[in-house]
Amino acid sequence: MGDALDRLVEGRRLSPVQRRIARYLDDNLAEAIFLSSVELADRAGVSQPSVTRFAMVLGFAGYPELRQALRPFVVGDRSPSRANDLQTAIDVEVENLRKVRDGLADPSTVAELGARLAGCEPLPVLGLRVSSGLATTFAYFARRIHPDVRLLTHGGSELADGLHTARRAGAGWLVAVILPRYPAEAVQALRSARELGLRTAVITDRPDVPFEADVILDAPVGERLVFDSHAAPLALAMVLVEAMADAAPLRTQARLEEYERMIDQAGVFVDRPHAPAGQPASLRSERTDQARESAPSTRKTPKATGTVLSDRSPANRERPASTE
Repeated sequence: MGDALDRLVEGRRLSPVQRRIARYLDDNLAEAIFLSSVELADRAGVSQPSVTRFAMVLGFAGYPELRQALRPFVVGDRSPSRANDLQTAIDVEVENLRKVRDGLADPSTVAELGARLAGCEPLPVLGLRVSSGLATTFAYFARRIHPDVRLLTHGGSELADGLHTARRAGAGWLVAVILPRYPAEAVQALRSARELGLRTAVITDRPDVPFEADVILDAPVGERLVFDSHAAPLALAMVLVEAMADAAPLRTQARLEEYERMIDQAGVFVDRPHAPAGQPASLRSERTDQARESAPSTRKTPKATGTVLSDRSPANRERPASTE
């Protein structure tokens, strides 16, 4: 968006309809400041009350006040933007990824959480509605290195049963992906999990979320398109899988090698073209080699700092080297 709308919408969460209005204003600001709310609604393809609500979300009494505030930005601002809307949306995601990178300057929180989750069996993973996709991706890769990951993507009694079953089986943690808009059922599931004695780790979009968790891992979502994009939360979820793998290197190595043998025998994937001579054909095989070389003879669980990551569950216990 241009500077005018950027200043007005900064820090505010817009619905898909409101984003459509904002996009039309951004693309046609010189014309839009002379339109009535009815005309703007017709041009943007929304209802007139939606235009009024949009203005109120931005802090104005109504659309006339918003239109008046936008007019000064039109005069003398005819220079074309160097990036189109789609490029700008990607630029925002690049910045979101940079924020995640900066937040990992001290990796201790993620490393300690990864160790706790690696030692938690079973490990339930929750994600409802739009968050189910990222939860499924996290669970898919976590299952490659963890013996018992249980994915919970359906609500209702099935979700309640899943939490109770996991707890009875010895789970000490729940990993939840809760991205906006935050499903009320997912927030309630966090409360239920805590009542059951589970500690909770949540991947979400910001630290000041309207729910409680023992550990919050935040990564911003992209808000420049009609619907949110989740590049940064995905990257953070994969970092957490990495921390789990690093916490149990021998088990990780053994499970990855077993998985490679299984998919080779079953012909699960189509091979990629052979790598040039001297270049490794598989990054994963290189990873398992590194794990074999760097694996310690005696595994030690990193010591948690403070009370956030302390796990009172018997599920978080030292594992014999032979099980990794």
